[in-house]
Amino acid sequence: MNFVAKMAIFFLRLKKKIIFGICFKTSLKAANLKGVIMKKMTVALLSGGISPERDVSLKSGDEVFKALDKGKYEIRQYDPATDLPRLVADAPEIDIALIILHGPFGEDGTIQGFLDMLNIPYQGSGVLGSALAMDKAVAKRLYKDAGLLVPPFKILKRRMPYEYQEIVKEIGLPLLTKPASGGSSIGMHLVSVEAELEEALEDAFRYDATVIVEAYIKGREITGAVLGNEALELLPIVEIIPRSSQPFFDYTAKYDTTGATREICPAPIDDTLAEQAQQDAATAHRALCCEGYSRTDMIVRDEKIFVLETKTIPGMTSVSLFPLAAKTAGLTFGQLLDRLIKLGLESHQRDKRDDNS
Repeated sequence: MNFVAKMAIFFLRLKKKIIFGICFKTSLKAANLKGVIMKKMTVALLSGGISPERDVSLKSGDEVFKALDKGKYEIRQYDPATDLPRLVADAPEIDIALIILHGPFGEDGTIQGFLDMLNIPYQGSGVLGSALAMDKAVAKRLYKDAGLLVPPFKILKRRMPYEYQEIVKEIGLPLLTKPASGGSSIGMHLVSVEAELEEALEDAFRYDATVIVEAYIKGREITGAVLGNEALELLPIVEIIPRSSQPFFDYTAKYDTTGATREICPAPIDDTLAEQAQQDAATAHRALCCEGYSRTDMIVRDEKIFVLETKTIPGMTSVSLFPLAAKTAGLTFGQLLDRLIKLGLESHQRDKRDDNS
């Protein structure tokens, strides 16, 4: 056999080995990738809790459970009212927690700190952002510092002396009374005459030792949803139109399933005002050190936007506003939950890197 023939055979065998090696590595990589895909992520779904918003949280938790992709996730449900010991025991097996809790001990940084101690990632804001947004009295000061417009307000403490006449003189009528911490408009009242103020404050103080008295701004109620960690995606603005018998977006209106309350997305306001509302929602998000996502409620009157409050764990029921804004932006409920999980894992990894640097 001459030299040329030997070299031809050599290169033919070498080519077969290279092709075999590439095929083997590709098959191995595909097998590994298949294994990764097939391994479900373990999600701890937290709902219920012990706040006045327990029922809302349970409804949101049920909706989230239905929407999560069972092909991607192994879902374990926990009610912090009874299941914290089980959560601690399961912690090493949990990849991420979805906190679907509202109000004290769920949205105020408490459960977030608990999960931090267990080294369990979670969606949304951490301890600081959750605590700041939950305390409406602190949040209003931070809004003002960030250049946002807020309604005139006064902060009352349960045992501090105050005169009803002086409050009315300072804030004006009509006015709103609301607990400083809480949501779903629980304990919130619209006061039209001074004689109603005492009863309204008594009810608000049932839920919190600090109460906010705020000027009632009659206008168009809108909300701005924000999605993302460092880079924020500003979702379409939603306008809320309660039925005429409800002067503001109260508990009944928020969870109305009869269609009496209308939510329109995108809101039928001019583009300039819509963009300003989106930017105000982003400014509020950053001012309160929020992460992952938030929803900021606002009032529009005479082309001015007044910022009211920010929710770090917005409602996730079938009639909730954040899923509506996400749907208008092209995200199904399931895809929204996927994004929140991804953002939560990214935030956790970033914090770990920062701690190790």
